[in-house]
Amino acid sequence: MKDSALLTEVIAKAQSWLTGNYNQETKIDIQRMIDAEDKSELIESFYRDLEFGTGGLRGIMGAGTNRMNIYTVGAATQGLSNYLKAQFPDVPQISVVIGHDCRNNSRLFSEVSANIFSANGIKVYLFEDLRPTPEVSFAIRQLGCQSGIILTASHNPKEYNGYKAYWNDGAQMVAPHDENVITEVMKIKSVDEIKFDGNPALISIIGEEIDKAFIDAIKTLTLSPEAIERNKDIKIVYTPIHGTGVKLIPRALREFGFTNIINVPEQDVTSGDFPTVVSPNPEEPAALDMAVKKAMEIDADIVMASDPDADRLGVAVKNDKGEWVLVNGNQTALIFIYYLIRRWKELGKVNGNEYVVKTIVTTEIIKQIAERNNVELFDCFTGFKWIAAVIRENEGKKQYIGGGEESYGFLSEEFVRDKDAVSSCAIMAEIAAWAKDNGKTLFQLLQDIYVEYGYGKEKGISVVRKGKSGAEEIVQMMKNFSSNPPKEIAGSKVILIKDFETLKMNNVATGLITDLVMPTNSNVLQYFTEDGTKISVRPSGTEPKIKFYIEVRGEMKSRADYDAADAAANLKIEAVRASLGV
Repeated sequence: MKDSALLTEVIAKAQSWLTGNYNQETKIDIQRMIDAEDKSELIESFYRDLEFGTGGLRGIMGAGTNRMNIYTVGAATQGLSNYLKAQFPDVPQISVVIGHDCRNNSRLFSEVSANIFSANGIKVYLFEDLRPTPEVSFAIRQLGCQSGIILTASHNPKEYNGYKAYWNDGAQMVAPHDENVITEVMKIKSVDEIKFDGNPALISIIGEEIDKAFIDAIKTLTLSPEAIERNKDIKIVYTPIHGTGVKLIPRALREFGFTNIINVPEQDVTSGDFPTVVSPNPEEPAALDMAVKKAMEIDADIVMASDPDADRLGVAVKNDKGEWVLVNGNQTALIFIYYLIRRWKELGKVNGNEYVVKTIVTTEIIKQIAERNNVELFDCFTGFKWIAAVIRENEGKKQYIGGGEESYGFLSEEFVRDKDAVSSCAIMAEIAAWAKDNGKTLFQLLQDIYVEYGYGKEKGISVVRKGKSGAEEIVQMMKNFSSNPPKEIAGSKVILIKDFETLKMNNVATGLITDLVMPTNSNVLQYFTEDGTKISVRPSGTEPKIKFYIEVRGEMKSRADYDAADAAANLKIEAVRASLGV
């Protein structure tokens, strides 16, 4: 579409908001954009409709069809209301839980949503104030609700907000409900179809009673209470990075028995502006700078950080040189799985019916740990809703130990069905205390895992290709990798190929092709080589890029081999990049 035609269409859409049933504040903002000489803001706000995807809504806040505002949130809630009423016709009183994080407008959007649900005859349990995402998942199950939402944009920049929808098991929606809700939301064509006038009689405010039940449930996860008692005064630096973790994570740590929790006061301030960080993302080293500085001042044992909605955990530890280093998502998942399986075995809780879950791009060392300890491993697609789907499938049949992904999410319990930084912080602190009880630091524990199971290092690479031609290039790259797979990577033969688009696995050595058992297909390719290298390739679903996940393997006979193994892994990663041309 040419620019002039696009502008004409955008202005027409904006004009419809000026004459429609929208509030005066919105109309003033739209008129300002129309009157501006530079029409870029107007175009960005109206050139498309903000899509309700399989994970809900996420976008920049502001007026317009492509923005997060009470009307786009309202359409999502009305569509979800319509779907719930169609799905649960025999439930006397359909009910939902609503939570929100620290972001600007999150409380407003949650209250607007509460009004819309209640106007549709749906009972609402609205949290009194900001709460962690995993607590919303817990509350849905605890209160026997049919659905729930949380207003959050996770670790996105401050301009963003989002809307995540959950089903009655407390997990994000998967097929068929995800696509069906999208269809219902798309049916809302006019603001006049949204029932904004709430029924206060159907809205109940919840808070401490759910907090206590949630924390009490988390306390049951402890596996080493004696180690905690002996090391309860380890120095734990924790930061919520201005988010919801401030509400429950220090409390969970204290309830576990820890007595020496050191805050970062500037980041305990709840704020959707995230004033002390550029990005409130625990994957970004800069987000942990203030906490690490505090740890250096007091000689702490561990640093932990949660993202704004407290579902993901970032960790920093001292290495063998006394330097503070970040533990990446693969390493965090590795430490959790190693500890949980080991302690379950030591406590006599492993009888052959247990399982763990990881995503297909997460480290393969987890698979080795599971297999060597007679614990079943499930591999699932990227995204925690798929881990939750595995838990749902095995409920009542197998015993879940834990599951995680390379993007800093982990879950140690079944009473929540999304990644949980509240329980993860408590258990990671327990692991630090247990390690100390065994005469080692967390870093030395990680080294010991590598000595026992082999060294591994991961690297993510994104190749950006912008515009229409870039999108076409990405499609062609995926086709080329599929039709002309590499025979070797960095000098090592490719022995196994997994194509999750066709759901076929090719054992290159034998020529045997078998089916991959997955809930659906996904545009992901994986190559495994003789030397243990794993390459995963997939196009981004939200950005103009193709992503490569590289995992290389090495050996460590002792902790002293760590630096050499790391250096060798870096060289191998560069060789892999050269082989792939990235």
